[in-house]
Amino acid sequence: MPRISTDLDRAVALLRAGGVVAIPTETVYGLAADARNPAAVRRVFAIKGRPADHPLIVHIAAAEAMPEWARDIPEAAWRLARHFWPGPLTLILQRAPGVPDEVTGGQNTVGLRVPDHPLTLELLRRFGGGLAAPSANRFGRISPTRPEHVVAELDEAIDLILDGGPCSVGVESTIVDLTGRRPTVLRPGRVSLEALEHVLGEPVALSTGEDGVRAPGTLAAHYAPATPVLLLPLERLWEEAARRVAAGERVGVLTYGLPRTCPGVFVLRLPGQPAAYARELYAALRAMDEAGYACILVETVPETSEWLAVANRLKRAATAHR
Repeated sequence: MPRISTDLDRAVALLRAGGVVAIPTETVYGLAADARNPAAVRRVFAIKGRPADHPLIVHIAAAEAMPEWARDIPEAAWRLARHFWPGPLTLILQRAPGVPDEVTGGQNTVGLRVPDHPLTLELLRRFGGGLAAPSANRFGRISPTRPEHVVAELDEAIDLILDGGPCSVGVESTIVDLTGRRPTVLRPGRVSLEALEHVLGEPVALSTGEDGVRAPGTLAAHYAPATPVLLLPLERLWEEAARRVAAGERVGVLTYGLPRTCPGVFVLRLPGQPAAYARELYAALRAMDEAGYACILVETVPETSEWLAVANRLKRAATAHR
């Protein structure tokens, strides 16, 4: 089992030597390698079982480092960086010369972010470069939001886990593409379309999935437990739970509404506020997955902008088992 530690000097040494280190961010734990080291980045892909054409996000210490990784940076990028960094926002920009293909998935674009976690920000400052860091889990599975999740998921495959405690946001960053005619959100997250539009002073589109830009976490099936997930409105959820219990199944229910007593059903209630729900979502799915239920029934969330990121993750988790 890799050692869980807060030793930044050891983490820096491992990264400079081509190692792979799990790092905390405010969103989820990342699996980090030196973004300038193609061999180290390929090791990240191998550990995760991630397709080689699926790009990674480069984590940097400050917005001033953007020109090291991107070219022709628009004013919109600087404006968003000033307002939201450090924070859960990834900017898709034209890649600079010399950025390894392993990081970009062979595309002409690169994703950049400054994470809002004190331990990882200090790590980046000491390291003095960019860290390519997808979520620290097997490809397509539930992202880890606590160090023990990384241990359970990757065991001895990595060199070190930096312990930054539970993640404060709990779902992956908003990804906005700034390389087209208009800013486009490729993946929703904590930073909303409305917040982006307020800062930019122009409309921001939401991707339909047909933009032609590959980005992390945008496959139809993703963020999924091994246990099948079914999304249902509350009344239909309880009917389905009763039907499955009558058929002899053990069932888990994830709800933010009023729980019911239903023999044979384990009920886990999450907060009714979207930010708090998001913070606890992945840990709840992971706990239910490990409990060995036949299925996980999840109450559908409201169709409002505040719930967009949560709805996106739940839809992708359920799609994995269709």
